[in-house]
Amino acid sequence: MLTPAQILVVISAALMVWGGYDYLRDTLAGKTKPNRVSWSLWALAPLISIGAAFSAGADPWASVRVIVGGIVPGTIFLASFVNKSSYWQLKKFDWYCGALSVFALIFWQFADSPLIAVLLASSANTLASIPTFVKAWKYPETESRLIFITSFVSSIIIIPAIPEWNIVNAAFQISLMLTTGAMVIAIYRKNLRIK
Repeated sequence: MLTPAQILVVISAALMVWGGYDYLRDTLAGKTKPNRVSWSLWALAPLISIGAAFSAGADPWASVRVIVGGIVPGTIFLASFVNKSSYWQLKKFDWYCGALSVFALIFWQFADSPLIAVLLASSANTLASIPTFVKAWKYPETESRLIFITSFVSSIIIIPAIPEWNIVNAAFQISLMLTTGAMVIAIYRKNLRIK
């Protein structure tokens, strides 16, 4: 039988999958235009973070949401190649943020420290979010809202399920909460009348 913390993990992962399905559907229909730099790195960073976290002894249940957080973006990234109208034109700024994110991931290989790897992967995830944040701020109609709402709620729900508060178990979760919260604000800013 699942513990209350494990139930929170399952709910959190289910919310992420639900939001991912909505975004995937909108991407395939050409309604949503994912930034491939962000989505490819959002898939890569969690998977690297998980490898580092496990090597540092992270709790498997605390990491399930991060694994789902890598699989869902990977699926969306691949779907962006199916419908040509779902592709967002990349600019120098997108490539610059992507390069910084990749640099953080590569640096981890030389750091030889799982703790530093988790921090670098969290930083890479945040840097990868910047191009999509800027796009959503300027053109909120190019984004599907549900995935960022469910991701934000999912990252809040998972917080009580973290068995031990340390950087290895909590850094990536906090990074996800902050970046998805910022995305929700960017997408809803016109409704909230934020300039």
